[in-house]
Amino acid sequence: MLETGQAPPLATEPRKPVNPLLRRKPVEQMVAEGGQGEGGILRRSLTMWQLTMISIGATLGTGIFVVLGEAAPKAGPAVTISFIIAGLTALFSALSYAELAGSVPVSGSSYSYSYATMGEFIAWVCGWCLVLEYAVSVAAVAVGWGQYLNELLDGTIGVTIPKAVSAPLGEGGFINLPSLIVVLLAMVFLMRGAKESARINTIMVAVKIVTLVLFIGIGVMGIKSGNYAPLAPLGVTGISAAASTLFFSYIGFDAASTAGEEAKNPKKDLPRAIMLSLGIVTILYVLVAFVAVGAMPWQDFEGTEAALAQIMTDVTGHSFWGVVLAAGAVVAIASVVFAVLYGQTRILFAMSRDGLVPKVFAKVDEKTGAPRANVLIVSLFCGALAAFIPLGELANATSIGTLFAFALVNVAVVILRRTKPDMPRTFKVALFPVTPILGFIACAYMMYSLPGATWVAFGGWMAVGLVVYFLYGIRRSRLATAEVATAEK
Repeated sequence: MLETGQAPPLATEPRKPVNPLLRRKPVEQMVAEGGQGEGGILRRSLTMWQLTMISIGATLGTGIFVVLGEAAPKAGPAVTISFIIAGLTALFSALSYAELAGSVPVSGSSYSYSYATMGEFIAWVCGWCLVLEYAVSVAAVAVGWGQYLNELLDGTIGVTIPKAVSAPLGEGGFINLPSLIVVLLAMVFLMRGAKESARINTIMVAVKIVTLVLFIGIGVMGIKSGNYAPLAPLGVTGISAAASTLFFSYIGFDAASTAGEEAKNPKKDLPRAIMLSLGIVTILYVLVAFVAVGAMPWQDFEGTEAALAQIMTDVTGHSFWGVVLAAGAVVAIASVVFAVLYGQTRILFAMSRDGLVPKVFAKVDEKTGAPRANVLIVSLFCGALAAFIPLGELANATSIGTLFAFALVNVAVVILRRTKPDMPRTFKVALFPVTPILGFIACAYMMYSLPGATWVAFGGWMAVGLVVYFLYGIRRSRLATAEVATAEK
């Protein structure tokens, strides 16, 4: 019988040695050790509704409140089409995520799915991409939070935070202090455990949904038909480029899959939460984007990181509604920081339990059931990124890491169907294998559409990851140590 905090022994088979890069972790082993950490266990306390709120919380935020200002100048009024394209791309991958989340309900998300199907090396690459996706996403979202905080302060008390301490290096400042503060606030709440964190997140998500519905209701009165012409001034290329940037807006739906070891009924609730959250978010994105480009000429979005608040003020002629929108955005974007930071800590928890990163990330506090050291380290790292790196570069870096991980999930669902066809599945991808193949192609195409500088940054990140794996992970992997122990018997 296992003691508290002790992971089950790894299943090993007395076969010929497997190439270390190709060794796979059995699905049964992943499920059996669910929740087990160093010195404690994660608590199963999250309902389907709370999982959905985590997914919406991680998704609905900067993409519509801030990144819209970057995408509209690329696509023009057709930015609504860009949102739909990005949403369809996300849908293909979401279907694969839903099937795997119901079959392998663990904290590692696509990292764990890759480990079970494609081997340790690919799993490491995927996990390293997820670190980029989640950690950098937290930082990028936090940067946008500071912009709306300034809008709120200006509209309420008539002051703004000086640029020297509200903008990163290269954008006229020295440090983005508001961005750092919101990350640290999220850290404090996450230290309290999943159950308490989920309650706070649900409240924040409700506030931002109401805020966006309010924007749609008021903004529609300012629509001018002339603002929709020409529909695509920069052609298909502009629509595609905007869609690649806006894909950043959809990355949060997979956050629900990182809660697999804290969900009450993960096999049924995780697929439902993923699909429901993506549907709600896509509808809101498309409606808000349609109203926004109808109420304000697309050229005016250039350089505007608080466009929705500006539109509210322009349409009503009163700054009050802009202040209301800014207040809602402050809460909305804070909830994204909160939910995405949660996902990052759980992925590192799974990687640490497998021995690929230091054990400190899998250490669980007995009182709260939270990996507190993990939360602290990740929060400080993300806070530093948010304080010193510009938003645009962060958003693109997040997109490429996400697309790569999503592409692997589409491959993983195909492999698992073939290697374990009789495995119980609470959700199955429709039109298999066409859907995951289309998902893979869509992710590859959107990666291709990203600028060269983003690829260079991604290549550098992956090079660092390979060094870490071959110097640390490949030797300290629990699968590796289990093989050694078996060979010595």
